[in-house]
Amino acid sequence: MDGYTREALTIEADTSLPGARLVWVLERLKQKRGIAAKIIADNGPEFLSRVLNQGYESGMEFHFIDPGKPTRNAYIESFNGKFGDECLNQNWFLTLADAQRIIEEWRVDYNTARPHSSLGYRTPIEFATRLAPPPRQS
Repeated sequence: MDGYTREALTIEADTSLPGARLVWVLERLKQKRGIAAKIIADNGPEFLSRVLNQGYESGMEFHFIDPGKPTRNAYIESFNGKFGDECLNQNWFLTLADAQRIIEEWRVDYNTARPHSSLGYRTPIEFATRLAPPPRQS
């Protein structure tokens, strides 16, 4: 999640998400959006793995919240609550592919159709689009 635009950049659904997968996801996001200045994360094993420490050296700063203090990352905790209530608890997933499809549909809707009061009642995509520099003219 982008803490500034409130965009859900990706949601990975799979049977496990080891550190190597996290590195792959971060590389994919880096190619798509550029490098983030900082990632704020909990102390989950996927963030503490040696693969992440050794395999993702891009100059990005990692900030780990204190264990047991989810309010230190309130934006993602709020997002996780909405995601759980509105997507995970409302659907019955028949296969992993089915879960991935439904979750991606929810993520797109979250970004494109849901205004946020913290963004002046604009959707994350509307807010991000207004931040983008105008196209260069030759």
